[in-house]
Amino acid sequence: MIPPLSEALAERGYETLTAVQEAVSDPELVSEDLLVSAQTGSGKTVGFGLAIAPGLLGEAHEFGPAATPMALIIAPTRELAMQVMQELRWLYAKTGAQITACVGGMDMRQERRALERGTHIVVGTPGRLSDHIRRGALDLGDIRAVVLDEADEMLDLGFREDLEFILGEAPDDRRTLLFSATVSPMIAKLAAEVQRDAKRINLVTKAEQHSDISYQAIRVAHDDGDNAIFNLLRYNEGESAIVFANTRAAVNNLAARLGNRGIPVVTLSGELSQAERSQALQAMRDGRARVCVATDVAARGIDLPGLTLVIHADLPTNTESLLHRSGRTGRAGRKGTSALIVGPRAVKKAERLLKWAKIDAEWTLPPSAQEIMERDEHNLMEDPAWAEEVAEETAALAARLLERHGAEAVAAGFLRLRQARHAPPEDLLPPDTSPAKAPRDFGPAQWYSLSVGRATRAEPRWLLPMILRATDLDKAVIGAIRIREDETFLEVAEGSAPQFDTALGEGGELSDGVIARKLDTAPDLGPSGPRKGPRPGGDRFADRGDRRDGPRPGGDRGGYKGKREDRGDFQRGPKPAWKSRDESPHIDDPEVKAPYKPRKEAGPRKDSGAPKPAGRVWKDRDSSEGKPAYKKPGGFKKEGGFSKDGDSRKPGGFKKEGGFKKDGPRSESGGKEGFKKPGFKKDGPRKDGKSFGDGKPAARRGGPTKDGSYQGAGFQRPDGKKPFGKPGGKPAGKPGGKPGAGKPRMTADGPPRRKPRS
Repeated sequence: MIPPLSEALAERGYETLTAVQEAVSDPELVSEDLLVSAQTGSGKTVGFGLAIAPGLLGEAHEFGPAATPMALIIAPTRELAMQVMQELRWLYAKTGAQITACVGGMDMRQERRALERGTHIVVGTPGRLSDHIRRGALDLGDIRAVVLDEADEMLDLGFREDLEFILGEAPDDRRTLLFSATVSPMIAKLAAEVQRDAKRINLVTKAEQHSDISYQAIRVAHDDGDNAIFNLLRYNEGESAIVFANTRAAVNNLAARLGNRGIPVVTLSGELSQAERSQALQAMRDGRARVCVATDVAARGIDLPGLTLVIHADLPTNTESLLHRSGRTGRAGRKGTSALIVGPRAVKKAERLLKWAKIDAEWTLPPSAQEIMERDEHNLMEDPAWAEEVAEETAALAARLLERHGAEAVAAGFLRLRQARHAPPEDLLPPDTSPAKAPRDFGPAQWYSLSVGRATRAEPRWLLPMILRATDLDKAVIGAIRIREDETFLEVAEGSAPQFDTALGEGGELSDGVIARKLDTAPDLGPSGPRKGPRPGGDRFADRGDRRDGPRPGGDRGGYKGKREDRGDFQRGPKPAWKSRDESPHIDDPEVKAPYKPRKEAGPRKDSGAPKPAGRVWKDRDSSEGKPAYKKPGGFKKEGGFSKDGDSRKPGGFKKEGGFKKDGPRSESGGKEGFKKPGFKKDGPRKDGKSFGDGKPAARRGGPTKDGSYQGAGFQRPDGKKPFGKPGGKPAGKPGGKPGAGKPRMTADGPPRRKPRS
């Protein structure tokens, strides 16, 4: 080991190195990449400080002038980065190393100036280091070693892209040391990408997670967790502790409640600035604060000297969080306790959590008020101050106090002053007490009967506000409200009963016709839950015929409970086909639905002779109301035929009057469908060698007539003389084929069908 580092360890009180420190500082691994997993609090920071020293110093005992950094330490959080910097500063103090921190929340300009002046080692968080590299303030060209501390936490926080970018800027021949509490598949993949044949060092044993930490699972009643935490802190008077909660709101709430009880407390969460976090940690180190309430932001890397108690106010979400939280105590050979506050609904979760972490915890109860008082008395009797030599000034003052007040009065006054410094302990409920079973001491009360009940839809949500408005009482003096079928019983504190009687007056009316009557004795409330069993008046289904067993009148099947074979109207096989509605046996029964009607057999069609699919056919239009579209014998819908008014479309896509308006050219026709401009023949040869024409207007196109109107294409003769047929009449020939030939036809028993082509 390099002599300056050995001297620093000796001054710090290190007699022997921990297992992880000895493993990573092995001379045979001085140039190898390392993948290290060790339990929290095992001295990893000093370990990788010793591991990278030979590569940075070589044979020298001191660093030369500071320039670009030689080593880079990456940590997931600001607190861990600042702590790593402090540890390395005392370790490298005798080597003249310049160590610079680059973390979020600090002044970036000061960090840039420090980097410009030169440094040997840079410690930072991934986000801030990436910013400095992109801005050109941090040059990694001379980096010899990179350390990733708490790599699993950095991946959990989403720093993978930043890590890949930072390591991509460092030289390929660097040495990379990766430290992680657990080696998950993600960590193994990262190690394979950024390391070269890394040596695996595993110092985490499955049989025992941490021998210096004792675990306790403390069972508490519902909503009694804060009181249990306070009693636990009062019982361990004089010891520093850290309390973990899952949310910032829970941290602030718990810190306020502990502060109101006289406990010096600080908070640590993500909403605080870096300066506020540093002040909170310094207050814990100085002894100005005894308890730190924090989120998981303080679960990794935070080293608070003398921390002996870790309390989990909220259960951690996984085993890793449990181990890292608990690792804030029991560090460097010191003993510590990790206590989990377990409510009635969290027992199974706590058992699974401890089982997966392979931890044997002691299931116990929080300290009671009596135990705390006995502990206070013991601490008072065994206080070392009694054995100290009394100073002359103190002895003179004590003599005057005894002479003036007497020994008994002085002792009693001393006890009162001591007790005033501590809040009294809380009385706790048994852990299995549910909120509904919690004792409620309302005190003496007067009962009243109100003239409303369940039959008149009485509810506490409007009864209570009405009572408070009418009597001007406080909500706290109103006790139970028990609603019965025709009346409601009301409990009022005995001290407020005269005010309640005064508000009633002579008539006893509260408000809105509600009459209150004073009772001489408490009513027999009986069960207050919902009524079970038969309703008043018997079964509500007793008179309904559709709830009886057996066949029903008329053969109605709704709600039948017996076998189908036992029904009078049940028949096996196909239903009978009646030729007409009059032949149905149920024609006179209005309760029976319209009977089954047969389908007409398929037969030849009149127009083509093709077989017609089976379907419903109605003899006239009136019988097709509400049915699928009525069809004429010709096979097309009526909507596709001709109408005298010319509004409907003719088969083949033509409108009456040729599809255009009579009033002239397109510009005046409003762009109606069917209008076509006069066409022209093309010049030039055709495929058959003939000429297209001379560019004159095409005879087949529509054009102006003698009266100035336009005719549509297809209605003018090839020689341009007269149109086919009379204006407004039927078009000659078959311009669109047979009516309905190309249109889908709707049948009564299926989707539209097309006429088969011949």
